[in-house]
Amino acid sequence: MATFKHISSKNADYGAAEQYLTFEHDEFTMKPTLDENGQIVPRTGYLISSLNCGDEDFAIACMRSNLKYGKNQKREDVKSHHYIISFDPRDAPDNGLTVDRAQALGEEFCKTHFPGHQALVCTHPDGHNHSGNIHVHIVINSLRIAEVPLLPYMERPADTREGCKHRCTDAAIKDLGKQLKKLGMLIVQDQVWNRVTINRYSNKSTRYYIDEFHLLLKEEQTAAYSVEIWKRFRKWGGIPTGITQNIKDLLASREIENIFENSDFIYMLNQAAGDRQILAKQLNISPHQLSYVTNSGEGEGLIFYGSTIIPFKDKFDRSLRLYKLMTTKPSEMEKKRE
Repeated sequence: MATFKHISSKNADYGAAEQYLTFEHDEFTMKPTLDENGQIVPRTGYLISSLNCGDEDFAIACMRSNLKYGKNQKREDVKSHHYIISFDPRDAPDNGLTVDRAQALGEEFCKTHFPGHQALVCTHPDGHNHSGNIHVHIVINSLRIAEVPLLPYMERPADTREGCKHRCTDAAIKDLGKQLKKLGMLIVQDQVWNRVTINRYSNKSTRYYIDEFHLLLKEEQTAAYSVEIWKRFRKWGGIPTGITQNIKDLLASREIENIFENSDFIYMLNQAAGDRQILAKQLNISPHQLSYVTNSGEGEGLIFYGSTIIPFKDKFDRSLRLYKLMTTKPSEMEKKRE
């Protein structure tokens, strides 16, 4: 999981932002750390890149744009915005997060959510007090140098126009913070790919279970990555399984046809009326076959295997210890705790 922080700056020295990102600073005074010779100490292990700056460095590109549009000339003007995405320290050992991967995610986040702005994206391998958390700094010039589409966090037409300035409102921070879930999903998916690759060379199959699968198909990036998994996994010994109760949300994705076309097995339980009609059209289910997922009981439904459709009744023995371990019914779970 990641956290999101915003800082606005009225400092006209754009070079100061790059100096902070590339040299050590005292975490309390924010002054540069000096060595025994009085020289500032460079940071180590970081990655940094600039966006929309052409062949110029960030500071010069920003000042040139400010002069062109006559903006950020007053002392009280907000000259830049600094966003910090801090990942959980466990993302490195648990999810395979690296500085390179975090930098790539940061650059993509910046391009998607701050289009038209000159920016610096810098990833540090460690946090304050050596907390071990990888974090990404995104510093943007408050001036927009290109016309951009209206994004969810924008509230007025000027928020899209060339020559106007970025505004960071409470609504914007809240919306941008929600987008961090997508970054988390991409990190996990990337780690799954790594595991599939490792297992393939060890002649092992990898089973990948995705609960609430519709959530991955809501975002363009994670949906595209999910389709790639469905298309390529089996060639690498991977067996992905998507699980969802929200069929309408799942079927609303434009990527769902690619998912269905690359699925060899579908296990379908009782469906609501609206979902049944959509599924009947999507999977070519006859009215008689639909009856098996209409007001059906627990463990009853249809199995799709290739071109074969089979109705089933799966009555699990509730006296088994395995059932007690697997059940998610609140009343049964309460008894188990007792």
